[in-house]
Amino acid sequence: MRKIVFDIETKNFFYDVGKRDASLLDLSIVCIYDSETNEYGSFLEEELPNLWPIIENADMLIGYNSDYFDIPLLNKYYPGDLTKIKSLDLLQEIKKSLGRRLKLDGVAKATLGEGKIGHGADAMVWWKRGEIEKLRKYCLDDVRITKEIYDYALKNGSLKYKDRGEVREIPLDTSSWERVESGGITHTLPF
Repeated sequence: MRKIVFDIETKNFFYDVGKRDASLLDLSIVCIYDSETNEYGSFLEEELPNLWPIIENADMLIGYNSDYFDIPLLNKYYPGDLTKIKSLDLLQEIKKSLGRRLKLDGVAKATLGEGKIGHGADAMVWWKRGEIEKLRKYCLDDVRITKEIYDYALKNGSLKYKDRGEVREIPLDTSSWERVESGGITHTLPF
């Protein structure tokens, strides 16, 4: 199964576009981990044509808040429909089990023993300052953390978070996560 773990950073905030609609934002960078090559990569907006063949051949997209944020935003740039590819949104899996949303940083600290190296607002500042390498490093690190959280959950059937200073476990049903579904490829690109 070819899995693409991904994260997106933007050039602007929701208040800049006047609405909490991810598809109205502008993408600055997409970073990925490709399970087939065991490599990480990054794509600025003008490099997105290089990303599409990778996405087209994925069996599953994995992200954190990706169904609400990353996929609708990336779909704005993609010539097909990314919603046709199986996706696993770790935040949605947590919410199904726990009944509420948790920040990636908190889950990473409790589960992996390390947090993120920055915040989404930092990424926009780096973009506006032209500090692309800082932006790239931050986004790639978020992808690495998301991948490690996914791997941990798959192996252990749970993730962890802190609640009032105490580390608690979030049980997750991972039994269908890696089940291959037919029809993942959207066939929008020439082969």
